[in-house]
Amino acid sequence: MTFHRTALSAACILGFTLASASSAFAASPVDVKIGFAAPLTGGQAHYGADFRSGVELAIEDMNATNPVIGGKPVHFVLDAQDDQADPRTGTTVAQKLVDDGVAAVIGHYNSGTSLPAAPIYAKAGIPEIAMATAPTYTRLGLPTTFRLLTSDTQLGSVLGDYAVKGLKFKRIAIVDDRTAYGQGVAVEFTKAAKAAGATIVDQEFTNDKAVDFRAILTRIKSANVDAVFYGGADTQAAPMLKQMRSLAIKSTLIGPDMVQSENLIKIAGESAEGTLAASEGSPLDQMPGGKAFAERYEKRFNHPVELYAPYAYDGTMAVFNAMKKADSTDPHVFLTALKATNMKGVTTSELSYDQYGDLKYGGVTVYKVQGGKWVPLQTVGTKK
Repeated sequence: MTFHRTALSAACILGFTLASASSAFAASPVDVKIGFAAPLTGGQAHYGADFRSGVELAIEDMNATNPVIGGKPVHFVLDAQDDQADPRTGTTVAQKLVDDGVAAVIGHYNSGTSLPAAPIYAKAGIPEIAMATAPTYTRLGLPTTFRLLTSDTQLGSVLGDYAVKGLKFKRIAIVDDRTAYGQGVAVEFTKAAKAAGATIVDQEFTNDKAVDFRAILTRIKSANVDAVFYGGADTQAAPMLKQMRSLAIKSTLIGPDMVQSENLIKIAGESAEGTLAASEGSPLDQMPGGKAFAERYEKRFNHPVELYAPYAYDGTMAVFNAMKKADSTDPHVFLTALKATNMKGVTTSELSYDQYGDLKYGGVTVYKVQGGKWVPLQTVGTKK
């Protein structure tokens, strides 16, 4: 009888211990780090902040579902790093994120940082879902590169074709900032504009830190051009616009997606009127989930979406969905599921990747500044 009571007591103690351990485990989910890299300081910090906010919102939404992956409750945490839009800093940041043990990286923002960082993530088997638009990014032969936006090939091509066929510009000058992004999109614009019948009458170069463009613009003025294409960021495009007007250059400034921002209008003021830009995807209010996302975003962050947050949100959610499908947070395991992504997102009704990691349905919208606002003119290539 004593033996049975002892055995019974031991069994009860064991059961209590296991139940307590189970309860403690349930109350303490495993942290899974999601890496993030973008310029969070400097002239492009506003883009980095918008990019980061989209990732943060996705992480908050996923954590609210109390996810269980691989039989364990998990809690996603953001490991955000400032790459300063600098290639050398970008590689340092990439190695730090690898050393931190992140499961995936949403970033980098710039092509110039994404390209040198990509091999570092690939060596560790960590997927990199970048905002980079340089075509070479997803042609490095790495299995871990994915893109959040349309590449420069389509962006520059659409804008170049539209500038000539839609707006009848015939004489065009090209200026780029010599970054991987600026140079790449300028090359694609030039190809498309020439193919549509335009003449490139001048080609100039600057850098992404320049603020004085008067020497370049004086040469362009003498060429009597209809339009000036600038491959670079709004940080340079805004002062360039003001200097164009001060020199009485009436040519239209055309820029890629980075020029399509409220920041340019704020800095350039009336000088921005008539400026053209192309941006990846559809206008926010025309995206399948754009209106609801915009409302939630503004409520959460107390300011409107600038441009990139919806794409960052969708890319982060694609990672989460891949983890759930593979039932693992190990990038070596869920990478295959990420490649096979097919989901409805904020930005598109079908988010999926091709064999390179590019979006299958990455559209482009052409905008024009009218009355101090960006007004969409044409959208091509999206799937709503």
